[in-house]
Amino acid sequence: MIPQILILLLCSLLLPSSCAATAPPRKLALVKEQPLVLKYHDGPLLKGNLTVNLIWYGKFTPTQRSIIADFIRSLSPTGAQTKPQLPSVSSWWQTTALYKGGSATITMGKQYLDESYPLGKSLKPSQLISLSSKVGHRSAINVVLAAPDVVPDGFCMSYCGAHGSGLAGKHKKARFTYAWVGNSQLQCPGQCAWPFHQPMYGPQTPPLEAPNGDVGVDGMIISLATVLAGAVTNPFDNGYFQGPATAPLEAVSACTGIFGSGAYPGFPGKLLIDKVTGASYNAHGLNGRKYLLPAIHKRSSSKWKDDLSPTSSSNQASELINGSKLPTGEMDLLVEQVKMLARDIAFSTSTLKRLLEQSINDPDALKTQG
Repeated sequence: MIPQILILLLCSLLLPSSCAATAPPRKLALVKEQPLVLKYHDGPLLKGNLTVNLIWYGKFTPTQRSIIADFIRSLSPTGAQTKPQLPSVSSWWQTTALYKGGSATITMGKQYLDESYPLGKSLKPSQLISLSSKVGHRSAINVVLAAPDVVPDGFCMSYCGAHGSGLAGKHKKARFTYAWVGNSQLQCPGQCAWPFHQPMYGPQTPPLEAPNGDVGVDGMIISLATVLAGAVTNPFDNGYFQGPATAPLEAVSACTGIFGSGAYPGFPGKLLIDKVTGASYNAHGLNGRKYLLPAIHKRSSSKWKDDLSPTSSSNQASELINGSKLPTGEMDLLVEQVKMLARDIAFSTSTLKRLLEQSINDPDALKTQG
């Protein structure tokens, strides 16, 4: 039985000659990927005028706080503020208006600073809810931002950030939405600050320059964008998502690793490059800020759109979204990845051949090893 199993394994690796007589040749063809569908589960969404309150837990520099605050203000700039050029943070955020109920207009609310670590540096879910309830909760999303030396529950293991809901008010009957985001700079930058740091797993491509010069905070922007989009489109676990409600794929988390057109594992996609700093970005914000935002799933109330992009329409954005031809450098990277895969297959093939020969020459010894 063992030799037959090994022969089947060898055939699965498409070995020449030894399998040609037992199986007809197969034509290789590209299979069109089915469009992702985020199902609506008939629950309420967060729409209209919303306030985002920030709770800073631990030590952040003024510069770090301004990077994140400018991002929040860039989501829905007012008439008095100069709108940034396209592609912009606000055009990215407008994609959430394609979900049932229309747009959500974001206003910066209160900022609460707590640098004394009163709850310690490991935060349980109940403590995150307690922190998020320190500011107003009506028509708001309260976001806990954890410093680099703080570990929210599940951070770097399952999540880079998360959103949920809790009960507030005197009688704990008022439901509110909260979120938390960690700073991965000291703990897991390869997981929560990619592509500004080499990834923990997969192709080890060179990291990109962070647009605001802070790997940890620029990584937080990606996570913050993810949880805010999820909070307005699936605030109470019965909005838009795919899969189980306990581990849903949402508006942005369904597009993990995609930042521009042509993205594939290890390559974030085609991005804009700052000519002065060399930093990569795909969205302009207020005060001259540049950010790298994750792709968000586009949807209208009448049909699904199967195009995923981080930006809105403009000449630059269209180039990011619609470009399909890989530049020479990216093609070279893809070729190298294919070569690595070929080497792995060759190694596995060699091992299987050795086991096959051993099973034929001394089958009893192989049975003993099993």
